[in-house]
Amino acid sequence: MGIASVFRLRRTLGLLVFPAILVACSGGSFVPPDDIDGVGVGAIRPAHSDGPRIDTPPAETAAPRQALPMIDSEEAMAIGQPAGDSAGGLAIPEGGVNMDEGLGVGRVQGLAEAQAAEIAEGEATQVVVGGIGTDSPRQIGSLPMPEMGERAPAMTGGEQKIAFLPRASSPMQTPESSGGMPAAEKACRLRLQKLGVRYRDVPRISRGKSCGIDWPVELSGLAGGIEIKPAAQVNCQITEAFARWVKQELVPSTRVRYLSGVAAVHQMSSYSCRTMNSRRGAAMSEHARGNAIDVGKIVLKNGKAIAIEPKGFFAFREKGLLKSVRGDSCKYFSTVLGPGSDRYHKDHFHFDLRVRKSGYRHCSL
Repeated sequence: MGIASVFRLRRTLGLLVFPAILVACSGGSFVPPDDIDGVGVGAIRPAHSDGPRIDTPPAETAAPRQALPMIDSEEAMAIGQPAGDSAGGLAIPEGGVNMDEGLGVGRVQGLAEAQAAEIAEGEATQVVVGGIGTDSPRQIGSLPMPEMGERAPAMTGGEQKIAFLPRASSPMQTPESSGGMPAAEKACRLRLQKLGVRYRDVPRISRGKSCGIDWPVELSGLAGGIEIKPAAQVNCQITEAFARWVKQELVPSTRVRYLSGVAAVHQMSSYSCRTMNSRRGAAMSEHARGNAIDVGKIVLKNGKAIAIEPKGFFAFREKGLLKSVRGDSCKYFSTVLGPGSDRYHKDHFHFDLRVRKSGYRHCSL
């Protein structure tokens, strides 16, 4: 036998013996431990005629896997779980947690809640305060809030009497101490009523320190059916002076010269936030305080219209009328301007109640 034959025999024997040794060392199977970290795992069993297979661990040793709940989910927060639940969740009552009750404190009603309840039930009250305008105002009592215009009990000296609560929309009936109209303004309006003036109170006009009327009126007519066209927004004082001038000077003069009364007075300007003659840099006009009124035309009841302007040589009655009423107007106004005074007053009479320190009246005739 040659050397080549010996090598072939050794190789054949090695191929047969090596697998047998591996089988003997493995105990007859390739089965790894079936318990890793307490979890059963499958094992690869020895080869059989039908090929290898993977077995699952017995049911009693397999632990089911559960998905972790999402953060902030009801499951994670354990909402709805009883207080002693093993999950450790906090039980929240359906109506919420009453911390006051848990602390042994009674429920406290807030001021806004109490007032809302009073208003809803019609039980709101009005506080009566005395000493307004002094250093020591004090609460005298309280009154139920009545409907506008109703009579309600008033507190007077500890006795309950019936008094009329004025309407908030009527400044004439609201006390000055409660923000109502000053006594001087009320007295002025009473005089307007006696003169037969037709007017109405309008809201305060305010456009800064230089323009505005605190207690304006809208003048629409005078005694005897005289119309003011258009209605003028002025203060009460100029309204009274104007009404007296028309009644005591203008109407008598037209009756003497034309045997007719006055039907309408056309005004060209009343309240207007502007300077004197609308010139830049000039002082503020009395119109800016509703303390002036301009007259551009007078219409008589017989239909004749007299414009305030320079008249021709033969217009004797018109010139006489305008001269008369213009001269007499100085008894009612502190400033009177008209045609001939300057170029700014060539087509109207200007009347105002400007107060001058010396008491001087400017009547340019």
